[in-house]
Amino acid sequence: MRAPRVLRFTGSLLALVLSLAIILGLWAIMSPTPGVAIIRALFGYGANAASRALEPHVPKDVIERLDIAYDPADPSVSLDVFLPPAGNQHAGPVVVWIHGGAWVYGSKLDVRNYLKVLAGRGIPAVAVGYTIAPGATYPTPVRQVNRALRYLQENGGSLGFDTSRVIIAGDSAGAQIAAQVANVVTSQDYAKEIGIEAGMPADRLVGAILFCGPYDLGMVNFDGPLGFFLRTVVWAYSGRKDFENDKAFARLSIVRDVTPAFPPTFISVGNADPLAPQSKAMAAALRGKGVAVEELYFPDNRQPPLNHEYQFTLDEAGKLALEKVVAFVKSRASAN
Repeated sequence: MRAPRVLRFTGSLLALVLSLAIILGLWAIMSPTPGVAIIRALFGYGANAASRALEPHVPKDVIERLDIAYDPADPSVSLDVFLPPAGNQHAGPVVVWIHGGAWVYGSKLDVRNYLKVLAGRGIPAVAVGYTIAPGATYPTPVRQVNRALRYLQENGGSLGFDTSRVIIAGDSAGAQIAAQVANVVTSQDYAKEIGIEAGMPADRLVGAILFCGPYDLGMVNFDGPLGFFLRTVVWAYSGRKDFENDKAFARLSIVRDVTPAFPPTFISVGNADPLAPQSKAMAAALRGKGVAVEELYFPDNRQPPLNHEYQFTLDEAGKLALEKVVAFVKSRASAN
């Protein structure tokens, strides 16, 4: 009698597993949420490892002011401020950094240690949190970061830094958001077209730092090896499975809308990063508008290869990128 019972139990278990698989499959057809859950699990491991790897480089005496709510209408979003140790400050711009995560993952915690490293080099830095997709869709993060800039302009003095010169920065999806916000701040026509009022005066945005970002959806191969990942994150961020038909969402392709007023920019990407062509296209678009651009790339055959977000690993390449960033920030200290 035991064998039939075991067979019945096994059959019931298989039926349950099959039913769950069918339900999840149907859910994935109707919503990006299951795919986003998988992506978040994968991203979480890499982000945590990168943050831990930076810990030995973090100065112990950086001044921190954490979890500052910057939007009275939305207390769920906040920013962190990192100030240089006493006696190690310089009269330069504040760096406002937007974290990455393909618009569906991450938080300001992911860049905390890197910004502490910058603060240790005498550079005040701010990490801005925003609502990730699918909890919020485009252009909510752009509006939130723009609102954070407004808050910093109003409160920078009490927070301990000068806001007359600001550099906006970001990595991966955060680089795209940073670039779009920079365009909002520096182009009144563009800001009006997408319905966002600039959060700070254009002449105070003196630079942009862009690492490993996506800047043109037209360059994305949604049918390639990364097609599932790409379609899932763009579906989640746009809020539409047919995002190709959303004219408003097409403005995410900031490479098409940059103007001569865009601030001087430092841009970099690893040689093995799938987004390398996007960074180079963004740099070319900016140069075509007469914008001053500093670039850091690496030979295609560099070994070991530099993958996405290479800059957060302070090995030889990461240290070089850090030095370039510090030099760029300090070069903007006298910007008008």
